[in-house]
Amino acid sequence: MAAVLVLAIIAGIAYTMATAPNLRWEAVGHFLFQRLILQGIVITLELTALAMLIGIVLGAIVAVMRLSPNPVVSSVSWCYIWFFRGTPVLVQIFFWYNLATVLPYVGLGIPFTPIHWQAPTNSLIAPFMAATLGLGLNEAAYMAEIVRAGIISVEHGQTEAAQALGMTRLLVMRRIVLPQAMRVIIPPTGNETISMLKTSSLAFVASVPELFTRSQQIASANYDVIELAIVASIWYLAMTSILTVGQYYLERYFGRGSLRELPPTPLQRFRRMLLTFHAPPPMPPDVAPPGPAVPGSEHR
Repeated sequence: MAAVLVLAIIAGIAYTMATAPNLRWEAVGHFLFQRLILQGIVITLELTALAMLIGIVLGAIVAVMRLSPNPVVSSVSWCYIWFFRGTPVLVQIFFWYNLATVLPYVGLGIPFTPIHWQAPTNSLIAPFMAATLGLGLNEAAYMAEIVRAGIISVEHGQTEAAQALGMTRLLVMRRIVLPQAMRVIIPPTGNETISMLKTSSLAFVASVPELFTRSQQIASANYDVIELAIVASIWYLAMTSILTVGQYYLERYFGRGSLRELPPTPLQRFRRMLLTFHAPPPMPPDVAPPGPAVPGSEHR
């Protein structure tokens, strides 16, 4: 009954969407592969890749700093995580996009020397760069906690044993700790990548022409607001589905040493379901198979 109720609700929602009087499905098909939409997809993927690259690299550095015995280094990393996890990513993108209003020039130099360099903030931090910095620096705070959790999941005795053999701290981290920590790091990192792909839609506040911005620009011209939202949703679902498959195989690769036998892939399970014929289960040994009755056996 629960299954029938769920299927009835899903069928009702699908029928309502398919027969909505003012929903033009032909517009969805028309704009699905439109040139501006495809350009927005490319920018979305670029923004996601760059933001995750900044987040993973900087997050790993901040995680190692957090685990440092130096109290100054550890405190600085804790403050970084506290600040960027405590402020909305939309506000951070907005901050970088409007930084030129309070800081017209950005410069670097050595104090008390003529060596100095500066450039206009607007030319240095373009809209795409502002969105990348906002997304990447925010992601680094979350990746720092993910990497830290993976590192502390490895038994400390292995680190002590490696150091007793003469391995340096960096070599222990690279050869002993990180290969085992990857089993803990990879699953949430995959989730963060999928989340970043969707969060990149916040770049519209910086006027970055990514997928959502392009769909809204087209919708503002032809008033097909829901139709263009469906187009963007279809592409987001397609991209996140591809990332989900990649995450599965990446987790399977790094989980080789934790299981005696790796679980079958979805394709292997599907082929096994199609090609394997199951025999009837064997009868218990104490149960005699049915056969002709033997005279007098009922008195034994």
